Amino acid sequence: MNVPEHDMIILNADIVTLDPKQPKAEAIAIHNGKIVAVGTNNKILKHKSRNTRTIDCKNKTVVPGLVDSHVHMLEFGLFLQELDLRNAQSIKELQNNLRNYAEKNPELPWILGGRWDEEKFLEKRYPTRHDLDVIVSDRPVFLTRVCGHLAVVNSRAVRLAHITKHTRVKGGKVDLDPSTNEPNGILRDNTIDLVRKHVPKPDEESCAKACSLACENAVKFGLTEVHWLVSSAEEVRVLQTMVSEDKLPLRVYLGIPAKMLNEIAGLGLVSGFGNDMLKVGFIKILADGSLGARTAALRKPYADNPKTRGIMLYTQKRLCKLIMKAHTNGLQIGVHAIGDRAIERVIQSLRMALKTMPRKDHRHRIEHCSILNADLVAQMKELELIASVQPHFVVSDVWTVNRVGPERARWAYAFKTLLDEGITVASGSDCPVELINPLLGFWAAISRQDEPKENLTFEEALRTYTINAAFASFDENTKGTIEKGKYADLTILSENIDQAKTEKIRDVNVEMTIVNGKITYSRQHE
Repeated sequence: MNVPEHDMIILNADIVTLDPKQPKAEAIAIHNGKIVAVGTNNKILKHKSRNTRTIDCKNKTVVPGLVDSHVHMLEFGLFLQELDLRNAQSIKELQNNLRNYAEKNPELPWILGGRWDEEKFLEKRYPTRHDLDVIVSDRPVFLTRVCGHLAVVNSRAVRLAHITKHTRVKGGKVDLDPSTNEPNGILRDNTIDLVRKHVPKPDEESCAKACSLACENAVKFGLTEVHWLVSSAEEVRVLQTMVSEDKLPLRVYLGIPAKMLNEIAGLGLVSGFGNDMLKVGFIKILADGSLGARTAALRKPYADNPKTRGIMLYTQKRLCKLIMKAHTNGLQIGVHAIGDRAIERVIQSLRMALKTMPRKDHRHRIEHCSILNADLVAQMKELELIASVQPHFVVSDVWTVNRVGPERARWAYAFKTLLDEGITVASGSDCPVELINPLLGFWAAISRQDEPKENLTFEEALRTYTINAAFASFDENTKGTIEKGKYADLTILSENIDQAKTEKIRDVNVEMTIVNGKITYSRQHE
């Protein structure tokens, strides 16, 4: 039999299979995009033919292809081209970066970007429109906070969006300057849309460029699949084009916004519709805001601002209606809920939907589920909900204890507790809120100092990025472990994370990414 040239064997590897029947191996044979054998070098060499591609790993580590279970890919691609304020250490530095970017891009009608964090600033305050106006006043400036649930805009953008001290938006807030009682440029949650709707939408060419750029970067970090949170129908069209032209280098499981639920339900589409590269996934609903912006909905007031408990973006009635519609139409649901009050209300809505129409193996998800308690964990277990978490939040959310106090902070990012209770935990980045590199998430999950009893072992962390992520997309029978019959989705690392010193995990390199038996990234050829 002639073996196709694209088939390959991988030899001399330290393979972590996550297959309990064969936890370790040293070689893999791949044919037609699938794994056909796993075992010793001698066993796999029997699959070698004249046209077989051979990869000698030289004892490097091979793990099942890594999956990011929560990522905004279009926004990531756009962010790579926008003003990055992630490292700004003061408002003055933010202003300098803004000035340089504006001078280098005089043709841009808007200055977009952000990812700033006031907790890093010397001033320990939010920037205001006045800080932006002295740098750029001739065109609108729109800079989001790192969490994405708060933004600062300049006066040009305030006027363009017709924002005044009388502006009221359900599920949002316009901050006012205490000295003038006029908008100070800080917008929270749903009020951000007042400005965002005026931002020129990327045309198809810009959208395609951003999506391609995001994918190119994702595979460099070992990702073989992403749970891609889309924001528009155009984004889906771009992805379909990429698939038809064989330009999509990794698998995509779509997280579709609630605003598109009627269209999806009207077409009769259900979760899983699509092919092995692009599938309809879950309906994404935003229940609350973020801890950083103090808009995550908490049961009790914020420890560092007792005047607020955060913001619920839907009434309980509206949330129940949305969840019920998605559930009864055969769609998986993923609800952004960070605060314990939001999580409680989401669980109530899901319970009602499941009681009204019982559905086995629904695999509904709570995205983030950051602030928990024992009762909420028990209810998640009872309803068989999936926790879609972002381990690097443990490191970046340095203000968690300040926001919620030490008692509630004990239940922040309780990954180990969730796993010990038998709840499926799938990990992601929430990029561009965080960097897309999954190894940073590994490091954060394994080495956390805030709550050491919530640390994960190497294998537990790996499972959250592989087999658990596959379960969260109904694909555990075809992905997530290295075993015969599954897709040849593999990530090759420069060393074994389990054996690396904790602080060195962040320095481990991705040597190669393989999707469907094809090399989508090779460090050697960079």
